[in-house]
Amino acid sequence: MTEMKNLVKSLADNYGRYHESLLPILQGVVEKKRFLSEEAMVEVAREIDISAAHVFGTASFYSFLNTSPMGEYVVRVCKTITCMMHGKNLIIQELEKQLKIKLGETSHDGKFTLLETNCLGQCHKGPAMLINDTPYTNLTPDKVRDIIQSLKQNDLVSNAATQVN
Repeated sequence: MTEMKNLVKSLADNYGRYHESLLPILQGVVEKKRFLSEEAMVEVAREIDISAAHVFGTASFYSFLNTSPMGEYVVRVCKTITCMMHGKNLIIQELEKQLKIKLGETSHDGKFTLLETNCLGQCHKGPAMLINDTPYTNLTPDKVRDIIQSLKQNDLVSNAATQVN
């Protein structure tokens, strides 16, 4: 069996092979593989006996189910009117400057993907962003600069430690 078949089978064994199992299985694939490949979606459809079109429709509906490769750090900026009123556009400008990419792009080194997303549930603390599973609120351009520099620095330290070992 291929690695993807094994992963999907394991997730189906855990969550069941019901229509209601689709979302948790897709989330499990994204957690392990960082995105849903065409192969993964076809394998999920086969494993739980639903159409591939239904799997793809579900995957493309939810913004957190990535259907294309993403960076190691997926930066999602809230695009609600509340965050916009609190300076979301300045936050995006600073992120684009720091990451040297535009919205919807992934950095050349594959480290960062920059996206807008619907409400993060932090309207009272906007503007807000989510980097992978970590929320950041009450953002300012200076705060964004510090966050991105910290992630880049941690990456350098991790890479140096790996090279030493």
